[in-house]
Amino acid sequence: MTDGISTSSTGARPGRRGWFLRFRRDRRGATGIEFAMLALPFSLLMFAILESCISFAGQEMLANAADDVARQLRTGQIKSTEMTQPKLKKLICDRLGIIVDTSCPGLIVDLRQYATFEDAAKVKIKYTSDKDIDTTDFAVTPGPSMSKNMLRVFYKWPVMTDFMRSAMSNLKDGKTLHFAAVIWQNEPFND
Repeated sequence: MTDGISTSSTGARPGRRGWFLRFRRDRRGATGIEFAMLALPFSLLMFAILESCISFAGQEMLANAADDVARQLRTGQIKSTEMTQPKLKKLICDRLGIIVDTSCPGLIVDLRQYATFEDAAKVKIKYTSDKDIDTTDFAVTPGPSMSKNMLRVFYKWPVMTDFMRSAMSNLKDGKTLHFAAVIWQNEPFND
């Protein structure tokens, strides 16, 4: 050994094969490399699970709010003659307050009377050409006692993680449309 470089007995430096064998035997950085290889997929999986769970909880709360308001309309606890779109939105928004903004900016409601249950079941969700929900024929016109009604509640749910937005969103603004519908016949109550 002359200048800090080891040489073999013949005086030549070790070849590439010797360097590669030493590199393969050296395990000091293996944990760091394995972590780097697994951190990104693991993080993506965790964000996908969290995003899906929170979105599912929001969907369930929306369905429960629609059921609760529909029950009060069905039994006459809420007078159908006094119902307006702002009042209906407030009733539903108050029940969603734990998981969404208190003003419920993405909330859309549609409450109408139908002649038969079959007519109500034929109503479909319509979209505009630019991938937004078409609300042109939405109204709040509940029927009187013994009438058949349908309440449809929509919420434009924001996708929180940017890299999940393209996979989870189904609306033009990168949001997911949550939806709940309840069809019922009003009980015999005094209007």
